[in-house]
Amino acid sequence: MPNAAAVALPKELEEHLESYVAAFNSGDAEGVDSHYTDAGIIVWEKGNPVSGKERGAAIKEFLGLTQPRIETEVREAYVTGDTALLVVDWTMEVNAEDGTGRENLRGVGLDVLRKQANGTWLYAVDDPFGEEPRD
Repeated sequence: MPNAAAVALPKELEEHLESYVAAFNSGDAEGVDSHYTDAGIIVWEKGNPVSGKERGAAIKEFLGLTQPRIETEVREAYVTGDTALLVVDWTMEVNAEDGTGRENLRGVGLDVLRKQANGTWLYAVDDPFGEEPRD
């Protein structure tokens, strides 16, 4: 679950992050995809942003192949009006590409979220490789 203790987040934004991690860790591709605006993009492969149906297919493929478990911690959060920028430290355990077990990944995501009319937040940009991790 995201650790927002170090960074004050609006309740609805914190709930969005918790819900996203739960869907991600359970392998629920549709649930993960529902956390994005219609035009929202993921940049899960550097230099290759995808959105719409391609985004949904990429999420489904990634979750199915890697069976990931992610943990996140919000390092920085900037909220103005209906827009939020989050800097998120993440660690993930995934199936190794060679099929020999599990491997650990880590990174720092830069995420832009938009507040919806109903008060919920959705990703407009999800870039898990936006910054280099701290050593």
